[in-house]
Amino acid sequence: MFIHPYGSALSGLCMEETRDVELVHLLLAAAEEVNNQQFHLASKLISRCMWVASDSGNPVQRLSFYFAKALEERIDRSTGRYTCTDEDRHLKYIKTMSLGTNYAFLTCHKLIPFSQVMQFAGVQTIVENVRSAKKIHLIDFNIRSGIQWIVLIQALAEKGDSPIELLKITAVGSTEKENFEVTSNTLHSFAKSLGLSFSFDIVFVSDMKDFKKESVNIKTDETVAVYCNSVLRTMLLRPDCLDNLMKVVRSIGPTIIVVGEVEANHNSPSFLNRFIETLYFYSAFFDCFEDCMDRGSPCRTTIEGVYFGEGIRNIVAAEGEDRFTRNVKLEVWRAFFARFGMVEEELSESAWYQAHLILKQFGQGSSCDLQKDGKGLIIGWKGTPIHSLSIWKLL
Repeated sequence: MFIHPYGSALSGLCMEETRDVELVHLLLAAAEEVNNQQFHLASKLISRCMWVASDSGNPVQRLSFYFAKALEERIDRSTGRYTCTDEDRHLKYIKTMSLGTNYAFLTCHKLIPFSQVMQFAGVQTIVENVRSAKKIHLIDFNIRSGIQWIVLIQALAEKGDSPIELLKITAVGSTEKENFEVTSNTLHSFAKSLGLSFSFDIVFVSDMKDFKKESVNIKTDETVAVYCNSVLRTMLLRPDCLDNLMKVVRSIGPTIIVVGEVEANHNSPSFLNRFIETLYFYSAFFDCFEDCMDRGSPCRTTIEGVYFGEGIRNIVAAEGEDRFTRNVKLEVWRAFFARFGMVEEELSESAWYQAHLILKQFGQGSSCDLQKDGKGLIIGWKGTPIHSLSIWKLL
């Protein structure tokens, strides 16, 4: 009598659910064989995965497709069959990351709650800390489309009791300078339509280790706020850049520093630990996309294939300097910020209110978790942490 290899674990599951569990088991088995350098056995397991995996199927099939491809590439790298140039792929990935203006990313922003929850809570915090200022200078190290500042511009324009004299935004970056111009024009037009005095500066540095306090035009009568969303993690591979950035931020002396990051540990030196953590993290994202977007959506295909696919491939397949996709959890950032005399501030009740209010506007918002972590905010999907938001001041 045939006994199923997964036994009672599959009892009560429908056919599709059974296939999904088998796929995950095969992936984990393949990863273990890759870790043991049993590449022939791993390749057989990966082939079995690819019989069922699909980049257009259900969430588990899509997830398995990209992880199987990543394992194939790791085998190719380990056996000398990998011929692509990592530098070119890195530049392409950085370019993709910066394309906050493209249609797929804007659609994702509209349909997936994470970004809006982070942005509204972050903007609320900034408004609270600059409410008495007449001239506000916001320094954004990852501005992308600038859609997050539409809310701030609107909030400041509606301050009838004490209108501000100027909102200045300085965008700092090292790639895609032409996108900054598009963002500048968009924000200028919106601010003008509301009658808000607005200016936009661009600080383009080829390398963040060359960024200096003098790079930013700061006036003595300006109240400065710093916004770092999903940018610090891109410098984990280059601690000299990260240290330089924090030293410059400290020398600027902002009133408030808002930091948003990915809440996951994708930086473990252990391949197997990193694989399992990454599989767990991205499974939540693919599940979220299934609930919030149509399977046939071109935007979903683009985000999963280019953004998620490249991230998975790099975390799983690459090592050393070639592994540029790295994330660490809030507890690691706390220890890092403490070195620069930064003190974490409690997220205000108003910021929490904004976060909950945004979730109510999404049909699947109930699947999002808002958890307090110390003084910070963790937003997750069905129990899996996805992003962190923390607020910092200087001693």
